Amino acid sequence: MNENRPVTSRHPVHTAPTFAQSVRLVSNREIMARLRSKAFLVSTAILLFISIASVVVGSIASQNTSVPRVAVIGYVSQDVPQTLAFSLIQVDNVADAEALVRDGTVDAAVIPASTEVSPLGVSVIALSEPPASLMAALSAPPSVTLLEPGTPSNGLAYLVAIGFGLVFLMSSVTFGSTIAQSVVEEKQTRIVEILMSTISVRALLAGKVLGNSVMAFAQIVTIGLLVSLGLAATGQQSVLAGVGPSIVWFAVFFTFGFVLLASLYAATASLVSRQEDVGSATSPVVILVMIPYFLVIFFNDNPAVLAIMSYIPFSAPVGMPMRIFLGTAAWWEPLLSLAVLALTTSAVIALGSRIYAHALLRMGTRVSLREALRR
Repeated sequence: MNENRPVTSRHPVHTAPTFAQSVRLVSNREIMARLRSKAFLVSTAILLFISIASVVVGSIASQNTSVPRVAVIGYVSQDVPQTLAFSLIQVDNVADAEALVRDGTVDAAVIPASTEVSPLGVSVIALSEPPASLMAALSAPPSVTLLEPGTPSNGLAYLVAIGFGLVFLMSSVTFGSTIAQSVVEEKQTRIVEILMSTISVRALLAGKVLGNSVMAFAQIVTIGLLVSLGLAATGQQSVLAGVGPSIVWFAVFFTFGFVLLASLYAATASLVSRQEDVGSATSPVVILVMIPYFLVIFFNDNPAVLAIMSYIPFSAPVGMPMRIFLGTAAWWEPLLSLAVLALTTSAVIALGSRIYAHALLRMGTRVSLREALRR
């Protein structure tokens, strides 16, 4: 007996993945590729080594500092503990004490003060910042007069500037160049044609940016945690208290800043079809990464330059954390700078995805930026 039965296919019907699924697949592939990359592992190990070494060197340097020189007037020398090996210099009056502080002969001066001003009956005179060792030696915090109020010591500020600048430079260039080489490799081998038959161009770009951004952020967080733990373990709690908030802000700003740069790396790399041309195509982006590095090193003590850097999207991930460390930024400035960076990142993502989509399937000669934007 014949029965009318529906004809069913022996081959399962494959539905195209959604945008979110496509982004997740591409990002997972990028993350696994980075974890298997010797270049990534070596560069991460170098950054971690530099971070730990800087903490250790700072600890050794702080322990080998010279004996603090303190100017005192008359009976006040009895209030400065001799057990801490202070080098005491007797002076006749307050004017002489201030003169010695100003010309650098002494690190600080201890002068008589009324009990209304200080419970100890003494007051400390310093040049630009309170002397930590002397303050800790006294039985109670005395009043402090700063002759030239300033920011943290130039040496520490310079080290922090190098740290922020170097980590931003190495992480951005390492992951950015990886994205660029991946884009060109997929074009050169025509794998991109197979990928685009299954997922959209925007999903491919989003997955690349997301995967590498996750790895870059993980690298930054690891470095920050190691530095914080190193400072705490070596007894540099005062340095940790000053640097800690700026490290947190650096991680936040770096996240947005790297997404911006990653989009530019992918877009500019899509304009060429050979690995030999990647360097010239992405050189403008590399310059944008290097400029903040040199600016923060050479102008780490210039409030005007740092203020401008903190509101320019490409340099804000370095400039604003540096200002937070120096204490020259108002409470609302990091939020405003972050908002400007986030809006700029959104605009660059839109622009980069347009270039990427229009140039990705163009093989052979290099596609001009104007042509990629016009198509």
